Amino acid sequence: MDPTVERRTIQTLTGARVVLRPGRRADEPELRAVYEAPEVARWWPTPSADELTELLENRDPDVDVWLIEVEGQVVGLIQAYESTDPMYRHGGIDVVLHPRVHGLGLGPEAIRVLARHLFEDRGHHRIVIDPNAENARAIHAYEKVGFRAVGVMRDYEWSAHHARWTDGLLMDLLRDELTEATWPPIT
Repeated sequence: MDPTVERRTIQTLTGARVVLRPGRRADEPELRAVYEAPEVARWWPTPSADELTELLENRDPDVDVWLIEVEGQVVGLIQAYESTDPMYRHGGIDVVLHPRVHGLGLGPEAIRVLARHLFEDRGHHRIVIDPNAENARAIHAYEKVGFRAVGVMRDYEWSAHHARWTDGLLMDLLRDELTEATWPPIT
């Protein structure tokens, strides 16, 4: 981690049950627990101590990082990146949640909150997400929000879990395709 890179500020975003907020060093144990959960480690590499600090301090100039908080507890991380080339302008999202909150609709809610921010505040018309093609749980959650599969990226990412290259599924969401939750309603 380059100590000369400054922490970038981001605004807190709020949904009905989730709060997307900047990280703090004190969040390190909860965030580490997310990445070390076996169901998460299967899809995400466990960050080093320096990488965790970089995420918590939002130091990557190309990515904005929020922690996903529910009832005062950090349950995951969501990040956004942007392509600003006028011909290809769009946003992208990555999300990781602790397995103890899988199936509660918190992932789709966090994605909706961030997608609204990217559409309304940042002016994007399209958002992409690229789960591992074998990660059916993630793909299903993204489909709930309105993402559609647009193609398979062959041998897209190295999987330490599988010890081989694995395919990624490119999914995208246009501004008018963002779905609302049926439960609970987002206010």
